[in-house]
Amino acid sequence: MTNLINLTNVSLAYGLDALLDKSSLQIESGERVCLIGRNGAGKSSLLKMLDGSILPDSGTVWRKPQLRMARLAQELPRDSTLTVFDFVAEGLAEIGKLLKEYHALISKNDFCDEALHKLEKIQHEIEVSNAWHFDRQISTILTRLELNPDAKVAELSGGWQRRAALAQALVIEPELLLLDEPTNHLDIEAIQWLEEFLLSCNIGIVFITHDRSLLQRLATRIIELDRGNLTSWPGDYDNFLLRKEEMLHAEDKQNADFDKRLAQEEVWIRQGVKARRTRNEGRVRALEKMRHERSLRREQQGKVNFAVDDAVRSGQLVVEAENISHSFEDKNIINNFSLRVMRGDRIGLIGPNGVGKSTLLNILLGKLQAQQGNLKLGSRLEIAYFDQMRAALKLEKTVAENVTEGSDTIEINGQKRHIISYLGDFLFTPQRARTPVKALSGGECNRLLLAKLFSKPANLLVMDEPTNDLDIETLELLESVLAEFNGTILLVSHDREFLNNVVTSTLVFEGGGKIQEYVGGYDAHMSSRAVADVDVARTRIVCTGNDALSKQDAPDTKSVSGLRQSTKKLTNKEQQELKNLPKKIEQLETELSELQLRMANPEFYKQPPDEITKATARLNAIPQELEVAYKRWQELEGK
Repeated sequence: MTNLINLTNVSLAYGLDALLDKSSLQIESGERVCLIGRNGAGKSSLLKMLDGSILPDSGTVWRKPQLRMARLAQELPRDSTLTVFDFVAEGLAEIGKLLKEYHALISKNDFCDEALHKLEKIQHEIEVSNAWHFDRQISTILTRLELNPDAKVAELSGGWQRRAALAQALVIEPELLLLDEPTNHLDIEAIQWLEEFLLSCNIGIVFITHDRSLLQRLATRIIELDRGNLTSWPGDYDNFLLRKEEMLHAEDKQNADFDKRLAQEEVWIRQGVKARRTRNEGRVRALEKMRHERSLRREQQGKVNFAVDDAVRSGQLVVEAENISHSFEDKNIINNFSLRVMRGDRIGLIGPNGVGKSTLLNILLGKLQAQQGNLKLGSRLEIAYFDQMRAALKLEKTVAENVTEGSDTIEINGQKRHIISYLGDFLFTPQRARTPVKALSGGECNRLLLAKLFSKPANLLVMDEPTNDLDIETLELLESVLAEFNGTILLVSHDREFLNNVVTSTLVFEGGGKIQEYVGGYDAHMSSRAVADVDVARTRIVCTGNDALSKQDAPDTKSVSGLRQSTKKLTNKEQQELKNLPKKIEQLETELSELQLRMANPEFYKQPPDEITKATARLNAIPQELEVAYKRWQELEGK
């Protein structure tokens, strides 16, 4: 591996606390390094330092001579009036200008003498600078990313704009690619495409992300930026969490021991005249050093701490939609869709950007009337709505004013709290709480939205992309808060891990206005579809006379409409059983899928005969266990 970049004892500060404090880092070729840390820790600033956009206050930055490096910024190129080809060519500086001008002249089809003379001159400059190679490079990248070179960048969706920005970064054939939150504004399909593309690139990558699924699959090493220090953690994210907890425990113990020794020395220095007569001057100097060391210590930033203020329980029925249809112009958004949402349901909405997820939410909440169908809202609904566009925030007002509308106190779960204390739970310092919202970062704006959302009682949480810009620690706390919420949740998200950990069923937009409901989160939905596909293939084989596979039809794992009913008549034991059944079914489906893949590999049959017999018996047993589990689930739901 080749060393690409070395940071040695670099420091950088924009305020009282240093973002980087005499930190060192080495990046080698082929590495895929994920940079993690709290919002505001300085991750984006570190990326800018790597590519030379900003310089450190002290220390040295070494880069491999002639290092080709590109950075994909967090912001999308929304306001660009260029075509995709011209936008990508901008990544080549002067050569890009020549190619843009050449293609502009060609597209005009103007063959007058002046135009031909200009075209000849530009062709000569291109040949001299060897720019034809880059012209072919642009065409190759656009083909690989399935981009139309003549399309206008401003007219593309967020996912395609991200592809265009990535093409611009790749056109210089970088040895190191820097990515700042590359999955923001992308739908799940685009995120999966990006994930596969980056895995196949075979170049060095340093990336910042809050998407734990992307992190887990892509990263070969994790770098944490915490209180100005960079720490390298080999292995995956789960290993990082384990070792990080061990390190923090050791740090707490070391700090406690140090503080105890300091307190003992402070007692000694404050003793009476008799003690001062025999005072050891070396011990005094050691005490002064300990005081200075303690003053430099940076405590770990407090953790976000919040909870939902539960309202009065809603009625058993929350929303009932019957044969809903809706379209915009000639585009069919929702076609003959029915849904019953019961109290306590946690439903995720999955689909490409612009497919109609927010439209369906507005119809279900009664904010938009569907063109066809009937809607019935339940009783005693207290709705809290998280809007990804942040329309609820008033930019000119302060953080505190956005939550309380001018009051100094706020009532949470029947108890009054000062607004500064409440905002402290969301990591806003007193100074930051008095700052206008327009000065906040994206992560701080989302934390403020959560503070505003959870400041009022609610029994129905409607959350439209709540995970954008949040750091991983805040994401995980939000997951645990939602897990303990006693009400109903409707959630739009492209974060696969977040969906897996929060929802119990998913509404999947499958195109043409069709919306299908699946049991479980994102992985369960994918497993259900895979099992259905395998079952279709098995049926076909059986019909052609192949007895190797069971003729038993797999149970219908997809539709759960009409299954979810009240658990009012269930015993505590039955309620617990019902709660555990989706996880059990998911595990069985995953086991079945993995076993079928193993048995499809010729290497499988090189095992000892007893292992083959055991696996075959398990393959036949799982569908029967699934059928029993589904019947039991339907039986309990029926109560």
